[in-house]
Amino acid sequence: MAGLQCYRLPNVSRNPFSPRRDASPRELRHGALLPFSTSTKDQSIMLAHRLRDMQTLPYVVVTNPHMSHVYELYYKAFETLRRVREIRSVEDNDRYCKIISQTLQEHLTVIPRLAMGVIECQSLMRPDETDRFMNTLLRSRISRRVIAEQHLALTETFHSPWHFPDANPHHDPNADFVGEVFLRCNAKEVVDECSQRAKSLAQAAFGNECALPEVKLEGHLDATFPYILSHLQYIVGELLRNSMQAVIERNFPGKPPPVEVLICEAPQHVIIRISDQGGGVPKDILPDLWSFGKGPRSHVHLENLVQVPKMAATMQELKASNQAASGTIQGAAKDGRLVDGSLSSLTSRPPNLRLGMGLPMSRVYAEYWAGNLELHSLEGYGVDAFLQISKLGNKNEQLSTRASIDAV
Repeated sequence: MAGLQCYRLPNVSRNPFSPRRDASPRELRHGALLPFSTSTKDQSIMLAHRLRDMQTLPYVVVTNPHMSHVYELYYKAFETLRRVREIRSVEDNDRYCKIISQTLQEHLTVIPRLAMGVIECQSLMRPDETDRFMNTLLRSRISRRVIAEQHLALTETFHSPWHFPDANPHHDPNADFVGEVFLRCNAKEVVDECSQRAKSLAQAAFGNECALPEVKLEGHLDATFPYILSHLQYIVGELLRNSMQAVIERNFPGKPPPVEVLICEAPQHVIIRISDQGGGVPKDILPDLWSFGKGPRSHVHLENLVQVPKMAATMQELKASNQAASGTIQGAAKDGRLVDGSLSSLTSRPPNLRLGMGLPMSRVYAEYWAGNLELHSLEGYGVDAFLQISKLGNKNEQLSTRASIDAV
């Protein structure tokens, strides 16, 4: 789709949307605004498609209070964005940025309300139809948020003084970024950070006296690739948290066995394998492991979702509430730039609150960027989770499937 092509990385060695340093101020502003002109149209089109999807649901499903809430949010955003004039000046773009920033914040309630609606309506639709609807809606949501976040990040870069002709390039804190894309994402660093957060969550949930499993890293520890860091942190954070909780709850005598992480780098992708000895996935849960609404514990998930009014689905929401208050764990920063952007959560998720959405959401994130997430359970022993990450910007990046999902 045209909007996604605007933000694709044809060459990660440079920022394709960075203004030329040798341009005059007038040329600088005009050139920098050109990629933004399609963003408003793309957002409106995607919202219109999702509104159509909700309108085709059974009437009794659409009238569910949670589903109706999501529909009203999408309709309000569609009506607002379709009235935005074409961006012809910096002032027009600044006004548009205020609109999409407000929309991003308003839509933080979408995931929990959508999940509650799906669980409450699980008897009114076939499970395969429900999961297909959720996957389509969430993939489109990722597209809109990526475009919006990229737009805001590029606008922030455009307004920064170091991108003007007389600026010193050595003082640019965004040198490692193309908008929200971190060009030097290191797999080992992401795993290290997520494991520390998972340990902090486990201590908050089980107490400081609880013996925590060690996270052992091996493989290609120097693997570095372009990626949206908040997305990768969320996936790895969910997998590590699940593994640690499983090992702890198995109550090993003495020191628990470690959670082993293997990093394997290939020319076009990186594979991260996370292995634990937590006993495997229970037999009654395994068939519905990737379902958003179906499963024997859906009523528990519904009760827990009531306690989570907002969710951006980022690693920020995996931090313990006491750390959120003290600020001991913050979003990863590189060269002074906070990478989470406006995706940072407004609420902190309680450490022992299970929502039943971590694995399905993680797979949606992985598949959106042409990757994959698979889980192999050995009953009575443990789980091997395989996360394949496609390096963004490489020549084999698969955009056709994602574009077709966004466009229909």
